[in-house]
Amino acid sequence: MGFFLRWLVAFILLSATFNPTNWNYAKWASLHFQDQLPMTVLLGLLLLVGYIIYLRATLRSIGAFGMFLIMAILGALLWVLYDYGLLNIHNQKMNTWLGLFALSIVLGVGLSWSLIRRRLSGQADIDDVDE
Repeated sequence: MGFFLRWLVAFILLSATFNPTNWNYAKWASLHFQDQLPMTVLLGLLLLVGYIIYLRATLRSIGAFGMFLIMAILGALLWVLYDYGLLNIHNQKMNTWLGLFALSIVLGVGLSWSLIRRRLSGQADIDDVDE
């Protein structure tokens, strides 16, 4: 349940920022920037805090190479699905959702990596303990 929750929050963060519907921060902010400037700044800062938390934890746990490797695996999976005719790449909305899903998987794995590694190897990670 831990990984699913972390992935879900990452997916909500990404899709709240941008998605192919009209219900996203980027669309709302571009339409209401002039008349809702304080709210636009507040929501933008809240999203930024979420990105900082997720990106910092992901970079500390799996690093840039790990992020690249997970994206490469997901890209290869999408390639296989396309090759077998299970995926249509001509639908731009679906491609956007697939991109959001792939990025959320990367962030979810990054935030959950210590738990995943402990389950796979039986070894616990201890990082920067200040006393």
